[in-house]
Amino acid sequence: MTSAEGWIEIDGGHGSGSGTLVRFAVAFAAVLGRRIRVVRARAKREKPGLRPQHVAAVRAAAALCDGEAEGVSVGARSFTFAPGRRVRGGELALDIGTAGSATMLALGLLPIICLAEKPTQVRITGGVFQDFAPSPHHLEHVLAPLLGRMGAGVSLEVVRAGYVPRGEGVLALGAEPAAGGLAPLRLEDPGVLKSVRGVAFSSHLEPRRVSERMARSCVEGLSAAGVACEIDEVLDRDAAGAGASLAVWATTSSGCLLGADRAGALRRSAEAIGRFVADTLLEDLRTGATVDRHLADQLVPFAALAAGRSVWIAPRVTDHLATNLWLAERFGARVRLQATRVEIEGVGAGLEPTSTS
Repeated sequence: MTSAEGWIEIDGGHGSGSGTLVRFAVAFAAVLGRRIRVVRARAKREKPGLRPQHVAAVRAAAALCDGEAEGVSVGARSFTFAPGRRVRGGELALDIGTAGSATMLALGLLPIICLAEKPTQVRITGGVFQDFAPSPHHLEHVLAPLLGRMGAGVSLEVVRAGYVPRGEGVLALGAEPAAGGLAPLRLEDPGVLKSVRGVAFSSHLEPRRVSERMARSCVEGLSAAGVACEIDEVLDRDAAGAGASLAVWATTSSGCLLGADRAGALRRSAEAIGRFVADTLLEDLRTGATVDRHLADQLVPFAALAAGRSVWIAPRVTDHLATNLWLAERFGARVRLQATRVEIEGVGAGLEPTSTS
C-alpha cells in the first residue's frame, strides 16, 4: 500500500512473514529511492521483530545510500527507511555481534551493491554455516555465476568459518556493479545434466572424518541414481568452534545451475547430511526445473530490478517464492506465476531516463 505522502507500507507479516521480506524491502527501497514503512516485521517467526542480523542489514543499506532508518532496534516490529542519494558502494565492515546469518545479510545487500555507483567490498562477521540460511558455497557457485550473466560481478569468500552458537565467522563479499543496470535472465530449458561438483567443509572435526563421511554418503546417494559427482573435502582449523557443511551444485547443457546444501547440527550425522543433500538435488532435478528450490526465490529481487523479462522454472512454489513475488509487485515489477513457471518484467533500475525530445 502506498500512502498519500509517498511512503510504501510493507506488511512484514505477509506470506512467509520472515526476515527475508525485511531485507529485500529495504534493498528495493535503497535502489529505487523509495521511502518505506515496514510494519509487523517477522510477524510469523517464533521471536517476532528484528533480530541482530536484520538490524545490521537495514543499517548497512542506509550507510550504502546515505539513507535514514528510524525505529531500527532488536525486537522492533515496525520501522521506516528513507534512502538518500544513489547507492555509492565502497568498503563496509559489518559485525552482526551474534551467530546471526552472515550469508542472509550478504544476500540482502547484493541487490543494492550490484547496482551501486562503484565497486563494493563488504566484510561481514557473524554465523556462516547454519540451518535456514543459504550456504556460502551455494551463493558462490550457483547464485553468483547467474548474477554474472545479468551483468554484475559477484565474489564471495569464507575468510573464517563460524557456527552456532559462537559465530565469529567472516565473509568477504564483493560486487562489480552492472554497467547500465541488470540484464534479464532467461532459464527456460532444463537441458541435460553435465556435471555435479561440491564441497564437504568441516572445522575441528578431522578425527571424526566428517568431511570424508559427508562426501562419501552424498556420492553414494547420487551414484545410486546414475549421477556422478566430485566433492572436494576441506578440513578447516581456523573457526572459533566445530561445525560442518556440505554443498553440491549441478550444471546442465543449457547453462542451468541447481544446488543443494545442509549444515551440520547436534546429533545430525555426517551420513544423514550427505543423504539429505543428494536426495534434495535429485528431487529438484527430476521436476525439470531450471533452478533449485532456494534459487527460485533468491533470483526474484534481481529480476525485478532488471530491464526486461526474466523467466525460470521452479521445482515448487514455496512461501518464500510467493512472498518475494508479492514484494516485487509492490515496487513496480510485473510478475506472473503459472504453475511453477516464473515470469518477471523488471523495472530497469539503474538505467538513465530516456529523452523524449
